[in-house]
Amino acid sequence: MSNIKKVIKDRKTDLNPIWIMRQAGRYLPEFREIRKKNTDFIKLCLNSSLSAEITLQPLKRFDLDAAIIFSDILILPYGLNQKVEFVKNVGPILGDLNFNQMSKFTENVFTERVNPVYNAIDLVKNNKLTENKSTIGFVGAPWTLLVYMLNKKSPKQGLEKNFFEDDVLITEILGLIEKFLKIHIKNQINSGAEIIQIFDSWAGLLDNKNLSKYLYNPTFSLVEFIKSLDVPAICFPRGIKDYKKYCEIIQPDVICIDYETDPAQIAKDIKIPIQGGMNPQILLTDKENLKKEAKRYLDIFKDHPYIFNLGHGVLPETNPSMMEYLVKIVKDY
Repeated sequence: MSNIKKVIKDRKTDLNPIWIMRQAGRYLPEFREIRKKNTDFIKLCLNSSLSAEITLQPLKRFDLDAAIIFSDILILPYGLNQKVEFVKNVGPILGDLNFNQMSKFTENVFTERVNPVYNAIDLVKNNKLTENKSTIGFVGAPWTLLVYMLNKKSPKQGLEKNFFEDDVLITEILGLIEKFLKIHIKNQINSGAEIIQIFDSWAGLLDNKNLSKYLYNPTFSLVEFIKSLDVPAICFPRGIKDYKKYCEIIQPDVICIDYETDPAQIAKDIKIPIQGGMNPQILLTDKENLKKEAKRYLDIFKDHPYIFNLGHGVLPETNPSMMEYLVKIVKDY
């Protein structure tokens, strides 16, 4: 059993496993080499051998405890035939959403469209580098995917004013997203993913009155589904105000916290295993500062089941030597 699984299942507090969100990708020179030749990001995610190679790149460099598949949460809308492209310095741009067409999609058609993702997981799982390590699959949370699919761009570029206007349509789309997320999760697990992380990147956009409908109910349904397949679920509701309430309602196996949250308060409030927290910006400073901040999280959670991670993805301008130093700090703690 991997160290991450021991922390989750056996609530071990003396292991300090580490993996990093976006550990495979943009800050590694070997990734940039591949990316230069593969300008279409979605096509790259759907190239099984390259996706597996990228997933394994950080494990060749660092003593990490998990491989997280190189993919994207927007593979789901792509699988449902909504156009998805990534524009440099802008982010994702999605095409119009045709609900009538989407609602006729079958499990087989969807699976066929995104099948290279599952082949990549299989390649990673059966690679020597992942022996005794966890292979992590992931999805976007229903709410975050709804935002991208209806808004057709990142909320960083603004949220359409009439976003909540058509209540019936939103409810139907949420139902459809949930249905195909379960298919996507099941396929990842069947291919070898032993843990599923749910990324709710835009959880912080919702006010209290909308939390149940858009966030709690659909995410709870996904977590229940993952658990029914005997696999642990990690939830990352970035920007949520009340982590304690979130955990009480959703009941994930692990809660991943963002860097705007007070870790000491989390350690007091939440009994389940915790993941993450440290600000990725710290990796852009110096070694002394990095050691101090990493140690702060390790000290706070020393008697709590804890998986070291950041409070968001590693930044593109991060020096790989700082990542190497961070892994060493955690392993030596």
